[in-house]
Amino acid sequence: MSTKQERLVIIGGDATGMSAASQARRLRSPEELEIVAFERGDFTSYSACGIPYWVGGAVDGRDELVARTPEEHRERAIDLRMRTEVRRIDVPGRRVLARDLEAGEEYWTAYDKLVIATGARPLRPSLPGIDASGVHGVQTLGDGQALIDTLEHTEGRRAVVVGAGYIGVEMAEAMIQRGYDVTVVNRGKEPMSTLDADMGRLVHEAMTGLGIEMVNDAEVTKILTDDDGRVRAVATENAEYPADVVILGLGVRPETELAREAGLPLGDHGGLLTDLAMRVRGHEDIWAGGDCVEVLDLMSGRERHIALGTHANKHGQVIGSNVGGGYATFPGVVGTAVSKVCDLEIARTGLREKDARAAGLRYVAVTIESTNRAGYYPGAALMTVKMLAERRTGKLLGVQIVGREGAGKRVDVAAVALTAGMTVEQMTALDLGYAPPFSPVWDPILVAARKAVAAVRAADGQPG
Repeated sequence: MSTKQERLVIIGGDATGMSAASQARRLRSPEELEIVAFERGDFTSYSACGIPYWVGGAVDGRDELVARTPEEHRERAIDLRMRTEVRRIDVPGRRVLARDLEAGEEYWTAYDKLVIATGARPLRPSLPGIDASGVHGVQTLGDGQALIDTLEHTEGRRAVVVGAGYIGVEMAEAMIQRGYDVTVVNRGKEPMSTLDADMGRLVHEAMTGLGIEMVNDAEVTKILTDDDGRVRAVATENAEYPADVVILGLGVRPETELAREAGLPLGDHGGLLTDLAMRVRGHEDIWAGGDCVEVLDLMSGRERHIALGTHANKHGQVIGSNVGGGYATFPGVVGTAVSKVCDLEIARTGLREKDARAAGLRYVAVTIESTNRAGYYPGAALMTVKMLAERRTGKLLGVQIVGREGAGKRVDVAAVALTAGMTVEQMTALDLGYAPPFSPVWDPILVAARKAVAAVRAADGQPG
């Protein structure tokens, strides 16, 4: 007796969508499961995180960022329809309305199972001149190509980056690598709002040392243009900053308008809400993942929107396993992220001080300076580690690191400790690798943990 073929429909052809499709195909044959995927853009399965490095010249070309082409997906019996945008989800009717952007035709496609992987949209404020020639976002490969095309046909060498989060600092580096004079306009008191302000200050000082003009506490009010409609400057309330190119790095929001119109549950940050299996809450045959969902922060117990490729790929694997008849879960995150600007590495995981306060936690915070190698070894450079621990229990709450080579990936030790629920005292006994080219005898993470132990004891009136 033959089994009825089911149809899986996927909205979005990047990390989550195509990871889910590939994993489901590994588990179920084309005779058992038909897979139809819709992608409104020109590319699939690419690394958006790599765009700043492509723009800056560290990556040779656009194709280096593509993990799998549409043709490769189709060879795996996935009906991938490019340049096709889903316009509506009919949940009661179990179907989606798609529009072929080339032909202009619309049609309905029924589904047995649905995956929503619509990603996120970049913030683009409604400001005078925001759509001027020379103003660019960097969300997609197409965006990256458009920016590179502009840079290759622009005579001036002045770049203004609006925003100082991950994309902002990475694009500042890219423009420095291209030989531009770079100004970063940031509405916050310090760059990298994912860090506490004291650690953000270290990033500010380092970026200034690299020749980047940092303008903090400043809100862009308009983009000024010349007679040809091309950008010439970025204006704030108090000043104008000349620009031959403007790059927007203001962050993203979940792309969930389709889901909202379909009546699917959204969280406080606008992202879809799912269970541990990445199934949309209250809907047995609809899954969602990637930048369009909110995830559980294991430290605060709250839902957050975190747009990272690491999460998106994991979500796709979990969804594909469950759609394909297996079983997998995504338990949540501790908020780990790394970035760099030139030779400065920036890392964080867990809670910042304001996060700990918002969660009602009593905590201690310590900061130490150490080196990435033994002090006598050539190339030893300073790094700063900040660590938060809960009072009384000593449980690790968060770590932030700013430094040179070897600083960024040290945060992984803290991420594991957070996930395991370790105390800072337990961390002091971790058997971390040591050799003079890689670390001092006491690794900076362990130095910070020892200081945190002493702070916890002092806060509770215990002998140090």
